[in-house]
Amino acid sequence: MANDTQSPKLFDMRAVERNMARGARMGSSFDFLRNEIADRMEDRLLDINRQFAEVLDIGGRFGLRPTQTTALPQDGDALDATPASFDLVISNLALHWVNDLPGLMVQCHHALKPDGLFMASLFGGDTLHELRHALIAAESEILGGANARVIPFADVRDLGSLLQRAGFALPVTDMDTITVTYEHPLKLMQELRGMGEANALVSRSRRFLRRDVLMRACEIYVEKYALEDGRIPATFQAMYMTGWHPHKSQQKPLKPGSGAVNLADALKAGKPPKP
Repeated sequence: MANDTQSPKLFDMRAVERNMARGARMGSSFDFLRNEIADRMEDRLLDINRQFAEVLDIGGRFGLRPTQTTALPQDGDALDATPASFDLVISNLALHWVNDLPGLMVQCHHALKPDGLFMASLFGGDTLHELRHALIAAESEILGGANARVIPFADVRDLGSLLQRAGFALPVTDMDTITVTYEHPLKLMQELRGMGEANALVSRSRRFLRRDVLMRACEIYVEKYALEDGRIPATFQAMYMTGWHPHKSQQKPLKPGSGAVNLADALKAGKPPKP
């Protein structure tokens, strides 16, 4: 179980839950990006060429073939999963809302059977950097200061070490950048609400964004980022991570010094070492 007293919480998990529920009520028309990432994850699973009979979906955003779905755990709560019972633990665009991601990943590791697979996607990197800039610039200009309106995202370079710390073998991380265009910044903001991605920072302002600030943010967004056809781009970076519960059948890296050819001798001979 995660220790609820270790560090200040970045996200209000009850607000995260409310936002996701509201997004679900707004209908499936806002699901295209989540579905696109789910399809890309499904392609990766097909490349593995293995049957996953028992699948746990954390966050309920994968939707293709889970046998059990569980919500993101509230702070201090354990993941609702029986240890060593799943062939695949998967999560699609949900884990960027978790306060204790290292702790949750350890619990995912415990939920897997030996040689079971963990796979997750989450937003990271430069996601929504255009919107972040426009909102900060508008609030600073009109109010003399700015509130956090777009959450910070992790860097893909951190995910590999998180996988290793959680006990996973053969960790792999990579990233896709997807640019979506909208008629107007307000369309993007509506899309984010429908995706369940509204602001849930603990430090968020509880007041609605003033109309003059909102309109100025839209102007800045268009002035700085609009394309030739007048539409505005929004950047989404999807980070992926995969890791396996260790098993004796998995390939192991060679131990240092176990190569058949001595590099120094090969260089003296003027020949490249044989693999």
